[in-house]
Amino acid sequence: MELGAFSISLAVQDLETSKSFYEKLGFEVFGGDPAYNYLMLKNGDHVIGLFQGMFDKNILTFNPGWDQNGQNLGSYTDVRELQKALKAQGIEIQNEADETTTGPASFVVIDPDGNPILVDQHI
Repeated sequence: MELGAFSISLAVQDLETSKSFYEKLGFEVFGGDPAYNYLMLKNGDHVIGLFQGMFDKNILTFNPGWDQNGQNLGSYTDVRELQKALKAQGIEIQNEADETTTGPASFVVIDPDGNPILVDQHI
């Protein structure tokens, strides 16, 4: 099952303080907008999203259709196909993607320890 690019989305209390901290670890801002309370940072292939006031928990994020640089892939497994495959295995889906649509969509699953996993397709 190909889930696409991986990042961790961190629920931060102060965007600027968190940005400064992760820059000291070698991360550089490559996307996002502080005016909308989020930034995307990268160190090599490692991607961290900093999100202030958007959600309560840290989230594991997969982006079908994207590589680790946020560039579109030539071929990928659509988010709706991933959702169907997980449902067939008995995994409960939260915030389901509408399987009658195409293009951008997302869904969430919760792992056995309560960690949210967002599968978020942008293309």
